[in-house]
Amino acid sequence: MILAQTPTLADFGQDVWWIVLIKILGAFVFGVVMTLLGVWFERRVVAFMQTRPGPNQAGPLGLLQTLADGLKMAFKEDIIPRGANRFVFLIAPAISVVCALTALSVIPFGPMVSMFGHQTPLQVTDVPVAVLVLLAVSAISVYGVVLGGWGSGSPYPLLGGLRASAQLISYEVALGLSFVTVFIMAGTMSTSEIVAAQANNPQLTLGGFTVSVPGWYVLLLLPTFVLFAISIVGETNRAPFDLPESESELVAGFMTEYSTLRFALFMLAEYVHMVVASSVITTLFLGGWRAPWPITAFWEGANTGWWPLLWFMGKVVAILFVFVWLRGTLPRMRYDHFMKLGWKVLIPLGLVWLVLLAGVRVIQVSDLSTGQRVAFGGGLAVVLALVVLLWPQRKQPPRMSVAEQVAARPPGSFPVPPLDLQVPPSPRARREVAGKREASAAEPIDGEVVGATSAGPESSTETRSDGAGREGDEGRG
Repeated sequence: MILAQTPTLADFGQDVWWIVLIKILGAFVFGVVMTLLGVWFERRVVAFMQTRPGPNQAGPLGLLQTLADGLKMAFKEDIIPRGANRFVFLIAPAISVVCALTALSVIPFGPMVSMFGHQTPLQVTDVPVAVLVLLAVSAISVYGVVLGGWGSGSPYPLLGGLRASAQLISYEVALGLSFVTVFIMAGTMSTSEIVAAQANNPQLTLGGFTVSVPGWYVLLLLPTFVLFAISIVGETNRAPFDLPESESELVAGFMTEYSTLRFALFMLAEYVHMVVASSVITTLFLGGWRAPWPITAFWEGANTGWWPLLWFMGKVVAILFVFVWLRGTLPRMRYDHFMKLGWKVLIPLGLVWLVLLAGVRVIQVSDLSTGQRVAFGGGLAVVLALVVLLWPQRKQPPRMSVAEQVAARPPGSFPVPPLDLQVPPSPRARREVAGKREASAAEPIDGEVVGATSAGPESSTETRSDGAGREGDEGRG
């Protein structure tokens, strides 16, 4: 069997300078090209979901449409608001793009390959804390959004920037908890070594039978994958979590005052973040650049040479499709529901799952008998069950009636419409009802006519005034 030469930390830092430049340029080209194709891919997929053609005029299948849009932005008028902080306004898009592209430097695209006669890892660099580098870069990238909103000198961009900062703080915690569970399983924070750890298929003993299970963490750490996937969508500001740029509330959010190439840079940063998020999911949960099982079953050399780059890109494109699928399917969440999901659901679940997984790992690595392991696991399950059952429930306050709500208003409050959702009758309906009542009162009863017709004008005037008075009374009622 042909084994892929998996790079280690000792293999990095040994390349000549021009090999390093080639790999840096390759990572940059990968991010930009995937962005151009990602925009086209998203527009075509969403058009297919909405039963319309999508871009199909510029180039074959509309592939050059994104390039045409970029050229159009380059020739548009450059507008800077009068109240904007010019330096901050100009530097904010560059911060977002640079941070997004920097994250690609620690992503492993493949194993050791031969590049112009030199053996080198298909990765720009790797460090023992590479995943923490990803977290740091993603945290710094929000400065571009916040500074762009603040430097515009406009209320809507400022609100979008504040939303972006709150969103990052809320979902960065859940994202970090997901990373910790991966560290516990892999025993390392190096991205290349995490990929290597998923190549080992663990042996599971059930009822005396030993079963080999796949080593991808999407299966071994399924709760972690779900938490990470939800958090990374919120981290990248993608629908249904695109609240910093919600057009229904903030016009365009932090990008409201931007135009020309600076708007294109923000758009580029968003799609590069989406590509980076897909690459991180592939690296941490889908085995990285290694081919999936059906391919490795009949092709021993699938994980050697430059072929792993193809498997890596295929997984990235599959995750990008999920991003597009979410945008075309789910509506935008309300902001308070979005923050509640991050603080009250994802973070508590992440903490519980982290404690549970840590206990399981302690049982696995400790020198305990089978009975002691079963007792420890059963005790942990009982404790969790008791916590869930005995957790105090918040009591709902008694519901006040409409009259009580009106009476509880502080003095000097503005008048409010009725809270019982009963629409009062219109004045026209009141007049029609009054007319019908007068007509029914004028009908003959037992041969007699109610109301003297020979009465003078004073009587008719008095009758009209009485009807008008009744109508006014009904209106006031």
